[in-house]
Amino acid sequence: MADTRLPRVVILGRPNVGKSTLFNRLVGKKLALVDDQPGVTRDRREGKARLLDLEFTVIDTAGLEEAEAGSLSDRMRAQSRAALEGATAALFVVDARTGLTEADRHFARWLRQEAGLPIIAVANKSEGRAAESGLMEAFELGLGDPVAMSAEHGEGLADLFEALAPLIPEPSDEPEDEGDEDLPEDAPLKLAIVGRPNAGKSTLINKLLGQNRLLTGPEAGITRDSIAIPWEWQGRQVHLIDTAGMRRKAKVVDKLEKLAVADGRHAVDFAEVVVLLLDATLGLEAQDLRIADMVLQEGRALIVAINKWDSAEDQSRLFNGIKKALEDGLAQVKGVPVLTVSALTGKGLDVLMEVAFETRERWSRRVPTAALNRWFEHAQERNPPPAPGGRRIKMRYITQARTRPPTFIVFGNRLDELPDSYNRYLVNSLRDDLDLKGLPIRINMRSSRNPFGN
Repeated sequence: MADTRLPRVVILGRPNVGKSTLFNRLVGKKLALVDDQPGVTRDRREGKARLLDLEFTVIDTAGLEEAEAGSLSDRMRAQSRAALEGATAALFVVDARTGLTEADRHFARWLRQEAGLPIIAVANKSEGRAAESGLMEAFELGLGDPVAMSAEHGEGLADLFEALAPLIPEPSDEPEDEGDEDLPEDAPLKLAIVGRPNAGKSTLINKLLGQNRLLTGPEAGITRDSIAIPWEWQGRQVHLIDTAGMRRKAKVVDKLEKLAVADGRHAVDFAEVVVLLLDATLGLEAQDLRIADMVLQEGRALIVAINKWDSAEDQSRLFNGIKKALEDGLAQVKGVPVLTVSALTGKGLDVLMEVAFETRERWSRRVPTAALNRWFEHAQERNPPPAPGGRRIKMRYITQARTRPPTFIVFGNRLDELPDSYNRYLVNSLRDDLDLKGLPIRINMRSSRNPFGN
């Protein structure tokens, strides 16, 4: 997550000149999707960059291109322009192999006249003799001497450093607040929004933020990268993570969509609480259950939010039907919170955030060992473990091995003979008795190594 106190450097340019490759090079990891197809990046993505001893926040943007007002390309261009607000400098990237285009010249003129901040021309893909003429053309942009580099191969970074160094102030010695590891509730809530395409994920995040931070529109599949955005809700820090829509695997044949869906799955790994957003006008489908199961299998806390609730018909029947289908389809986790929201009007979003923080707190909670073993004794009294073949299974004690998700270890003898039904009984009792409803719970059995132990 980018440090909001660092200087901000925006990467601009027409589609497919290597902006996302340069972004990944500067942050030192493959955060942005990269493909030969133009227009891969649609939303702004931020990351903490380090270039020798320079530290700054770098912002990847959608490709600048002429487009009809109101079109997807026009909204992408507006997002790129909005990224310039509050920036320290911008890198205007051109493709040295193909040479300058009219679009390059057009946007260079616009940057010179209206950007109001230092612009550095970057002639990317400058490796090899084929790029020599394109590099010479880059001088025509009127942005000073272009920096020749290859983002893919890491060439020219020293020249980029020399161009940026006079513009980037010294980093502050004050450490960034990362949250207290002993008090996870004080750390930023990592909240991911997932769901099928066009469920309203980006619209919901924009409503929470109070600004059009992410591209939205009637076209399904606008979001491709998983975008993490720092935010504050009622004085509490949140990292909001938007993800690409997840269609049924058999329908995902496009390479770019496969990359986007994989990126969304990685976002779930990063998250603490995941909101599965449903479309009230479509109801619950099998793909929604697959996504929910994936989230729970990863051990993340899950909330189901039914969006577009103000457009739903027969609301009571719809809500009860979805809740019953979730109970049946997610039999391994009972009590997942189900909420109704409207990303368009903002109705129900405060409740969603309250439940998200409360769910994170329970997901992170450690049950005291004494209280845990009192529950363990009572659970066995209510339903004693079976005695297969007339031989008693001895369950001695239980301890919580970890949190996030809650994970427990049961010690005893012959525990490998416990039927799955008894394991499910213990898990369900843990949820009901210790306020762990709706959470993925792990129980591991560990038998004594002494074959004569009883």
